[in-house]
Amino acid sequence: MTEAGKIEARSVFVSGRVQKVGYRWSVAREAEGVGVSGWVCNLADGRVQALIVGKAEAITRMLDFMRKGPMTARVDTLESVAVAPPERNTGFRVIAEPED
Repeated sequence: MTEAGKIEARSVFVSGRVQKVGYRWSVAREAEGVGVSGWVCNLADGRVQALIVGKAEAITRMLDFMRKGPMTARVDTLESVAVAPPERNTGFRVIAEPED
């Protein structure tokens, strides 16, 4: 069980038709609205990877959105794993390649 207000982080991999359909940019817009930080990027194998950082409820909302994406996308699978949150908040960004 998580503590209320505790900051958590999830590493997320999404496969399907998620590149060249506005998926990353829609995730970034949703992240701003939900209030999470992190990043999203395309991977060379056709998947999208993201790091989502925030309170549990906000992360759940992001994952629900990412399972659908924009109307032009088709999400086949979404894998999400808990990771240690980064030491500082950098907002939410669309990046060229995954960050450590």
